[in-house]
Amino acid sequence: MAKAVEDAWPGALRGLVVTRYGHAVPCDRIEVVEASHPVPDESGQRAARRMLAMVDGLGPDDLVLALISGGGSALLSLPAPGLTFQDKQTVTAALLRSGAAIGEMNTVRKHLSAIKGGRLAAAAFPARVVTLVISDVPGDDPADVASGPTVADKSTFAQARAMLARYGISEPRSVIEHLERAADETPKPGSARLAGTTTILIATPQLSLQAAAEVARRTGILPLILGDALEGEAREVGKLMAGIARQVAMHGQPAPPPLVLLSGGETTVTVRGKGRGGRNVEFLLSLAVTLDGLPGVFALAGDTDGVDGAEEIAGAIVAPDTLYRAAQLGMSAKERLADNDAHTFFEALADQVITGPTLTNVNDFRAILILGRQERAAS
Repeated sequence: MAKAVEDAWPGALRGLVVTRYGHAVPCDRIEVVEASHPVPDESGQRAARRMLAMVDGLGPDDLVLALISGGGSALLSLPAPGLTFQDKQTVTAALLRSGAAIGEMNTVRKHLSAIKGGRLAAAAFPARVVTLVISDVPGDDPADVASGPTVADKSTFAQARAMLARYGISEPRSVIEHLERAADETPKPGSARLAGTTTILIATPQLSLQAAAEVARRTGILPLILGDALEGEAREVGKLMAGIARQVAMHGQPAPPPLVLLSGGETTVTVRGKGRGGRNVEFLLSLAVTLDGLPGVFALAGDTDGVDGAEEIAGAIVAPDTLYRAAQLGMSAKERLADNDAHTFFEALADQVITGPTLTNVNDFRAILILGRQERAAS
């Protein structure tokens, strides 16, 4: 996004962008800083502090262009007064393991932050703020993308406290006390400090699904888009999708094969095991277990930024022989799933999808291809 703006902007321009390690693109007038994701680090904290300093003291004739995409909640991390960076790291790690949905996580993050939940735009007042957003969240609410640093926030301290209570997170004590004090609420819709802000969505998960659907049509395969905002436990969504695929394969409903089921959104994983995994590979492993080698069904799932979980692996593929090949290697798919160890499973089969940084992020992409008898024979 920074490179595209720099290439197109004819006038004076200076700026600072923070992205994850290994995802930087060289720019001439915009400084690019790399930081950690999904658990924040000091590099992101320094970048956030510098961004606040850059917008301080601006006037009504100044323009701030905010380029916001998924991952910013971790990358742009600056603790609220009275909290430490370790406090935020601890809470982020606990939320990631809890299975909390992205909207729930962001409600907490906004209320532990000095920059999220509209606070960056408020700090830039009275300058004009134009925000360009690439959405990676179910529902495409700009307030949820990167926890909305330039967007009004409807959530409250009370809701943030309720989220932590729901998932049994009671530490660090400083975080609980900060939420109980509720001393500095985020800017709400209608706030005078956000009067000069404009927000524009420029890319969404739905656009990626529509593009994939067009590719399918050109090859003579019927696409069915099931939704761009599917949420839930990854393994439960895997079971559900397997049921739909089986209905298509066995009964030709809701349409006969060849057909591809397309979906996006963001599932969650409640971590109970000690394995290596991400939400997309967990979804696929659950799908494979439930399909149990059903002929003519193939699947791909991955994160569109090229990173599923914390590893530089976008996702994986599943085929009718996935479980058979695993058994030949002495691996039990059910045991790997129970240990949240899907990365290890697909790595052993050489079925990982590794794209490297894609330099964009429109959430997860899932495709399940169901072939008819004729297509199966040809394949």
